[in-house]
Amino acid sequence: MSTLKIGIADPEEMKARTMRIARGEEKPAPGDPTVWFASTMSFAKFLSPGNCDLLRIIHEQEPESLEELAQITGRAKSNLSRTLKAMAGYGLVRMEKGKGLKLVPKVIHDRVELFLPLFDRRKKKGTRK
Repeated sequence: MSTLKIGIADPEEMKARTMRIARGEEKPAPGDPTVWFASTMSFAKFLSPGNCDLLRIIHEQEPESLEELAQITGRAKSNLSRTLKAMAGYGLVRMEKGKGLKLVPKVIHDRVELFLPLFDRRKKKGTRK
């Protein structure tokens, strides 16, 4: 498996960064995060102990459908579907076609690496926000 690089950045800074990249003023470095969260709280909520446990269960038990995962975890299928859709959006899982019309969840990464700047790197010395 692999490592998903995650960053924490203010939405305004992410928008400014995206614009700098689009204008060619900045190039993403090879080791830059590919997934961004607006705050440490949103990151912590997303990778809650329950969601980390869900990823572990998918990896270890390899359910062959969303229905089977619901049975294993005791969670409602609709709840799992919503959670897995969000996880897929962040690149943690993918939903593959299974037998018939069934979707099979697969974990893509076995770890995350968090990039957490303590201050805005673009600020000039002596300026305040």
